[in-house]
Amino acid sequence: MLKRVLSAFGVYKLYEEWLWRQVRIGVPPEHIAIILDGNRRWASGQALNPWLGHEKGAETVEQLLDWCLKLNVKFVTLYTFSTENFTRNSKEIEEIMRIAQEKFLKLLTDERIHKNKVHVKVIGRTSLLPDGLQRRIADVEKATAGYTNQFLNFAFAYGGRAEIVDAARVIAEKVKAGELEPEDIHESTFEKYLYTSHMTKQEPDLIIRTSGEERLSGFLLWQSAYSELAFLDVYWPDFRFIDLLRAIRTFQNRKRRYGT
Repeated sequence: MLKRVLSAFGVYKLYEEWLWRQVRIGVPPEHIAIILDGNRRWASGQALNPWLGHEKGAETVEQLLDWCLKLNVKFVTLYTFSTENFTRNSKEIEEIMRIAQEKFLKLLTDERIHKNKVHVKVIGRTSLLPDGLQRRIADVEKATAGYTNQFLNFAFAYGGRAEIVDAARVIAEKVKAGELEPEDIHESTFEKYLYTSHMTKQEPDLIIRTSGEERLSGFLLWQSAYSELAFLDVYWPDFRFIDLLRAIRTFQNRKRRYGT
């Protein structure tokens, strides 16, 4: 049994190394966005409480940071909790918020964040989050506000429609106040008021969704117009470096089109 496991592990490592060499010779996506799906189904398959799946998924996010740093991906945006997720069981929501608070506290002193100058930002209606979590988020954002080497975004209490509504509301207020003329509103104007406006590249080159589902679920509706999509069967807690490499290689093999 042990021999078979070691043999399988050896094959896995060889394949991972081969994929790594393939990806390195191509142009990597500058902005990768991931829908972290499948935490609850992973937990159910292990006969565990749902929040233990979220706990394991949070550990995978920590590994993902290492992989993206290795690949030199400048922008990473993670869909972690939607506005619709507030309708879930109150105990599950409470545990998700606890896990998030612990992880943001850990990010505050994470050497990788400060050594690599990673700008951390939470996008979404953060006012809906518990006060303690809001404070931890504010602490991390303040500590990394001056960093511009790489960007790590967490879409938390996020909804793509909510983002567009919020941007439209700000623009309407500016028009009402006489600060903006209606005829001066263009796509570039609108993008200034999206949650992702702090980045020089708001549009993801590649969007990955785990768990086998094939939809965006409201993720980055404006920004994803020309993103390449990759849907993987693996649940997020089981996501591996090899899965990321496979998705990137698929992206590199595609011919991107922008309405032409």
